[in-house]
Amino acid sequence: MDTILYMLRDPNVQWVLLGTVLLGIASGVLGSFALLRKQSLLGDAMAHAALPGICIAFLIYGAKSMSLFMIGAAISGLIGTYCIQAVIKHSRIKEDTAIGLVLSVFFGAGIVLLTYVQHHGKGNQAGLDSFIFGQAAAIVGVDVQIISTIALALIFITFLLFKELKLITFDPQFAQGLGMPVKWLNGLLMTLIVGAVVIGLQAVGVILMAAMLITPAITARYWTERLDHMVVLAGLVGAISGVIGTLLSTLSRGMPTGPLIIMAATICFIFSLLFGTKKGLVPRAIKQMKVKNQITCENVLSSLYELSEESLLHTEGKSMGSFSLESVLDLRPTHTLVLRKVLKELRQKKLIFIEDNGFIGLTEKGLKHAHGIVLKNRLMDMYLMFESKFPESNWREGSMDLLNGPKEIVEELRSLLKDFGKDPIAYPLYEAKCKRNSAGLQSILKGSAGPL
Repeated sequence: MDTILYMLRDPNVQWVLLGTVLLGIASGVLGSFALLRKQSLLGDAMAHAALPGICIAFLIYGAKSMSLFMIGAAISGLIGTYCIQAVIKHSRIKEDTAIGLVLSVFFGAGIVLLTYVQHHGKGNQAGLDSFIFGQAAAIVGVDVQIISTIALALIFITFLLFKELKLITFDPQFAQGLGMPVKWLNGLLMTLIVGAVVIGLQAVGVILMAAMLITPAITARYWTERLDHMVVLAGLVGAISGVIGTLLSTLSRGMPTGPLIIMAATICFIFSLLFGTKKGLVPRAIKQMKVKNQITCENVLSSLYELSEESLLHTEGKSMGSFSLESVLDLRPTHTLVLRKVLKELRQKKLIFIEDNGFIGLTEKGLKHAHGIVLKNRLMDMYLMFESKFPESNWREGSMDLLNGPKEIVEELRSLLKDFGKDPIAYPLYEAKCKRNSAGLQSILKGSAGPL
């Protein structure tokens, strides 16, 4: 910690840190829109297309100038973007092919110009090739001021027009119907992304700039489904990656800052991929396991209920009995390991009882619970068989819990169940039996109370 605090006193480290943090925020914010518009590779094409502009700016000026390099890179990047759109519009070539074509052509032209500058250029061309892989250590105070100004302007414009950019991202036809200048807004968004690419070329380089745009955005996507939250999280991830990459580069002495920033962002992405609350692999696996256990619980209870129905019918409503595990599995096969876990859970909830011989049966509480499950399943079967008879309703778009649907539809489905002989009978028979027994006990008690 003391070493880090000592390094932070160095003005050069402070400049680089400030530049990479602002670059990370701007890249994360604008990369979110590029990701959601399915234009992830467009940032890569813009970065590669910027190289010829940098070389041409050097040939014109004859010396290294950050401001002129950015202007040249921005013009070249916008031309590359226009070329991609023109190829898509005026030919049968698809977007991914057009991006790959323009990227290759512009980057090839940039390498040719870079080679020419290094061998025949006049003036000081030292450090010009650092734009390919980035060299954050070469950033000076003036460069950081330019990067900071552009980054803050990009962030301000994005949040100022956030609603408009959000609308053209998700529903451009609706935005056009509202009278919004969709083409102008699309062009502005592309210009903002080009701006983010341009300010990152010095720190991250042409090759890795696409990762700087997309990695923070895709990392944030695993934690939220709201665009405003995603934009903030992506900017935060970009800033954290910039800080970690800069500090590691300073500590290691000789390691490039740009690749370390991308590695830090990649580690954040891997963590989000595993543990993200919305789309992470671990939460998804846990959710799937819970759903699987719930389905298995319902299958076991349904099987026991159906076996109880048969037992009550054969014994004329006198006994439900208990059943072997094999008979339960015959109705609805289940993996043995999952079944053991589910049986233990159902027993703890007092929905089933397990005898010493391994036979299982439904408790009174379990019978009532299983009756609701079987009734809903059979109502759904009836609904699917006669779906054309029922009108469209809002309840169909929800959980499809037919018991909570319109009363007239539920009643009609219940009558269809009775007509087909599918109405659940186990719990009603058991309830009637309990009432009869209770009535008989009450009459006995009343009869014996007189003589006393």
